[in-house]
Amino acid sequence: MKIKANGNEVQIEREMTIFEMLDALNVSMKEYVTVQLNGQIIPRSEYDKVTVKDGDEVEFLYFMGGGLL
Repeated sequence: MKIKANGNEVQIEREMTIFEMLDALNVSMKEYVTVQLNGQIIPRSEYDKVTVKDGDEVEFLYFMGGGLL
């Protein structure tokens, strides 16, 4: 199956949950990542329920605070 992850075409073995996909793609800092699937932000509580399918587009977003005023 092919999906698009952060703008790059990626091959995954099968349909899988977002949680499984994070592991399969070796996404760093999983505890801080926000996942957008086909333009919709997925709540972290749904990562083990929502399935990524062939042709889906996924973005991994990291929101960082801080900086100087």
